[in-house]
Amino acid sequence: MTCSAKGCRLEAAWALLWNNPKLHTAERRKVWLACDEHRVTLGDFLSLRGFLRETVPVDEIPADAG
Repeated sequence: MTCSAKGCRLEAAWALLWNNPKLHTAERRKVWLACDEHRVTLGDFLSLRGFLRETVPVDEIPADAG
């Protein structure tokens, strides 16, 4: 799996689970993937908007996320 950061082709190590409460139900989780280098910047982007719910290793992505 590849990092979701624009132009990055590194292997993802992290899953940033998020939702937009204006569009998604409270239990819905969308996933952005992040390499170690982009984990903080992608997380900050989502956090500033109030979207970030949880960050987990990629091998712990919930089956119902997506």
